[in-house]
Amino acid sequence: MKKKVLALSLTGLMSLGAVTSVSLPAYAVGEGPNYGGNESIQTSILHTYEEMVDYLKTQEAKQSAMELEVIGKTVKGRDIHLVKYISNPSNPTILFLTQQHGNEQLTTEGALEFIKHLGTNKTKGVLENVNILILPMLNADGAMGDVNFSLEDYVADGGRHLTRYNAVEVDLNRDHVEKAQPETQALHENVFKKYKIDYMIDLHHQGTQSERDGKLVSGSILYPTNPNVAPEVLENSKKLGAVVFNAVDSTGWGHLGKYVGGTGENIGRNGAAVQYGISTLLFEMRGMSDHYYESYALGQKSNGYLIKQTITTLDAAVRAIADGSIENQDISFWDSLAEQTTRPSSEEESE
Repeated sequence: MKKKVLALSLTGLMSLGAVTSVSLPAYAVGEGPNYGGNESIQTSILHTYEEMVDYLKTQEAKQSAMELEVIGKTVKGRDIHLVKYISNPSNPTILFLTQQHGNEQLTTEGALEFIKHLGTNKTKGVLENVNILILPMLNADGAMGDVNFSLEDYVADGGRHLTRYNAVEVDLNRDHVEKAQPETQALHENVFKKYKIDYMIDLHHQGTQSERDGKLVSGSILYPTNPNVAPEVLENSKKLGAVVFNAVDSTGWGHLGKYVGGTGENIGRNGAAVQYGISTLLFEMRGMSDHYYESYALGQKSNGYLIKQTITTLDAAVRAIADGSIENQDISFWDSLAEQTTRPSSEEESE
């Protein structure tokens, strides 16, 4: 069975303390290759929805601590899966959410590898002290290109296109007030309202041309910015950001900027913080798996380090929550972290 060039034998990478010390090719920093029409971007090396579901069911069978729950269906009738590690309901709980936008898949690839990691002895003691929820591929219809509008202008090859929108061309990350779409309804009714969630990292991808201090970023982060977010929720969001920033920055290859994002409650990181008191962090990885703008799509030779950046992020977050070190994080770095800018002649699509 094929699979997965992408993983780059991430199992071999993954001690996960070892994840930050593995040497990377020179291209695996923010300057990693752009698409630029010069190479093929093969979506066939990404998990399809069906392959992802098979993977999750296989891991559930192998891992006694893992439980898989179907929380709803997409517009096209695909089951939406939630991965749960709940050892003690009174433990602090973190949710990792990927692929609200269907063309932003490398974070899902990283989340799947992290799930495998949670079934090993390398996380011994962690799951006893933190509950973990992982919702990979919220927008499965967009990820599979099974939509009611044309994707003929998209640049990727490999048997399917991936699009930002759901099947009826709605941006799910603008639907957290109206909650008009079945995917968003499932997230709110059967995850946000059902579980007591303390933290959430909402994982996305942005374009390829964002930079900080003159250097292209490997990603960018931002806390909730709606004025109605409670002060303690905002403070804990910034602490979560400190954990992630320190983990990625210390690798020597990660280079993060401060994302410039909107304040609307209809955006996931803001809506979850305002409506449920969840401390949230947006993480925008560099480059997208497919797009109709060539400048948004990233050459696939950069896939490995972006998957690794996702794993580093998830691992650091759960460990800091499990051992309580998140409480002592210094959030003053936010005051000096420069907002990313976009290189001339490029435009960026917002979270």
